[in-house]
Amino acid sequence: MKIVGLTGGIGSGKTTVAKVFNDLGIAVYISDIEAKALMNRSKVIKRKLIALFGEEAYLNNTLNRPFIANKIFNNKSLLDKMNAIVHPKVGQHFNKWVKKQSGSYVLKESAILFESGGDAYCDFTILVTAPEDIRIQRIIKRDDTSKEKVKTIIENQLSDAAKRDKVDFIIENTSLNKMKKQVHQVHRELLKNIEQT
Repeated sequence: MKIVGLTGGIGSGKTTVAKVFNDLGIAVYISDIEAKALMNRSKVIKRKLIALFGEEAYLNNTLNRPFIANKIFNNKSLLDKMNAIVHPKVGQHFNKWVKKQSGSYVLKESAILFESGGDAYCDFTILVTAPEDIRIQRIIKRDDTSKEKVKTIIENQLSDAAKRDKVDFIIENTSLNKMKKQVHQVHRELLKNIEQT
């Protein structure tokens, strides 16, 4: 079974694209959701995050997300240390998950596919893009946040320009209908490529 990495910056619409693939019968692993679940479930991760951030990292045995977000917001070193704790566990969880799936390929959705080195374990990669102004508006609406905060997150992520040369497929996500057509096209091409290998 092939592993297809799906990535894109914040607000590009990765999750919406992933849902269209899922509607085509493709199993989808959303790394961010699984990472959050593991941060609450894994005793090892809990212990290490408390050592890194202090006791306030968890409230009532649940990850204190606003506290953590505030800590890592402008601190790349802390963010990298947190990722070094969480990502190996997510990788192990993903590998177990893949073994339970069937089909020609599975989709691994990850905002930091390239930054985390996750692309090395993918047979194909897809980049979801959208103009920055659209992405900012989507996140402000979704998270009830400020333009400045969204821009800071975008600046901390690898740019689309840097990812374009590294991926096999690009999906421009500006309109739902056009995006769906692109997903169907990529799906057909993936199946064709997989049959040939």
